[in-house]
Amino acid sequence: MAPSQLPPIFNPTSQDIEMLLAAQCHLGSKNLQSHMEPYLWKTRPDGVNVINIGKTWEKILLAARIIAAIDNPADICVISARPYGQRAVLKFASHTGATAIAGRFTPGNFTNYITRSFKEPRLIIVTDPRTDAQAIKEASYVNIPVIALCDTDSPTDFVDVAIPTNNKGRHAIGLVWWLLAREVLRLRGTLASREVDWDVVVDLYFYRDPEAEENKEIAEEAKVASTEEVGPAAIESGFAGENWDVQGAGAGVPGTAFAAASAAGATSWEADGADWAASSAAPAGESWAETQPAEGKW
Repeated sequence: MAPSQLPPIFNPTSQDIEMLLAAQCHLGSKNLQSHMEPYLWKTRPDGVNVINIGKTWEKILLAARIIAAIDNPADICVISARPYGQRAVLKFASHTGATAIAGRFTPGNFTNYITRSFKEPRLIIVTDPRTDAQAIKEASYVNIPVIALCDTDSPTDFVDVAIPTNNKGRHAIGLVWWLLAREVLRLRGTLASREVDWDVVVDLYFYRDPEAEENKEIAEEAKVASTEEVGPAAIESGFAGENWDVQGAGAGVPGTAFAAASAAGATSWEADGADWAASSAAPAGESWAETQPAEGKW
């Protein structure tokens, strides 16, 4: 890490550096734009460009000072067309009061006043200059300053402040937005002092897959259902071991009385059925019509 040109109060703590390294904010891509060379520390043997973390921290503080200088927080527009940054910009907007555009950027938001979503921000912050190129292009038409999270291969056209970081990983994007929001609140005086930890955890800024969360909830519900006791279900079904009024060897056994009654009823019915079948049988050699009374014959 290069020696910092900032006052000592703005120096990062060891925990901040560990978080930046753990989120892989220093790992860029294998391609390198000429404008991103000043932020490069070295190139690994496998071709991956490593970003200088000290430059990343300095640019985060510079961007925070620019954001804090704007009187009305709603005049700041944070944009992310990539799914990994949509949750981060929404959280950033809720904590700092900015206006968030998460998802597809509607062409004409900054240039066509007839559109329903027309905005006139004083500053825009984008997650990726390549995917948010439409917003940067329209901002250049109306002279809106642009702050962007730039990787080593990101285009820097019309970008005023580039924060060098890995803008392809979900953890790196969420951490940079979280650090930026924390520095803005510190400069505004919302947080008591720089030594006080922010009560908002960085996990809230990370992207979460909806399908994975849904599958996790289904698995938890199935686990809870499997661990429930079967006692209430057995009582509702009527087989809780009640002692029915049955005398004999089967007393106290569920279903014994019912089985005994069913067997007795079946025997009686079979006997009655036998008498009925015998009385209704016709003599041999006679048809059914001949056995009927005279007035019943056709």
